[in-house]
Amino acid sequence: MAQAKVVEQVAAPIEKVWSEIGNFSGIKPGAGIESVDYEGEGVGMTRSIRLANGTIVEQLNEHDAAAKTFGYAIINEDCPLPFADYSASVELKDNGDNTTTVEWIGTFEPKGVDEKQAVNLASTIYTNAIKGARMALGV
Repeated sequence: MAQAKVVEQVAAPIEKVWSEIGNFSGIKPGAGIESVDYEGEGVGMTRSIRLANGTIVEQLNEHDAAAKTFGYAIINEDCPLPFADYSASVELKDNGDNTTTVEWIGTFEPKGVDEKQAVNLASTIYTNAIKGARMALGV
């Protein structure tokens, strides 16, 4: 099993960062995403992220607003990303100084590429998601 891990600081209070990153139904089209469809609410809900080369279907497996954590998995075998048996967890930590640490960890089996390429892609996805939250928060 390969693992990708990104830990970054965001210069905003945890509640504001959580409002962006902790919103599983917050992904919008743009930057390579053609459309996003959501089904259900809360734990068990799914989001289908349509790209030019296929669709990624992710399921929310855990979501704890008090602890500022959530976990999800890719559930479609025909996912265009080079991951099999993919799951990820996201945890936010309050640094006590109006900054927040975001820890995003994904585990998977590389599919069709070597492990380094798969880990680099997953890490880039996490980094871009955190960057998007920073942009939305203006920090």
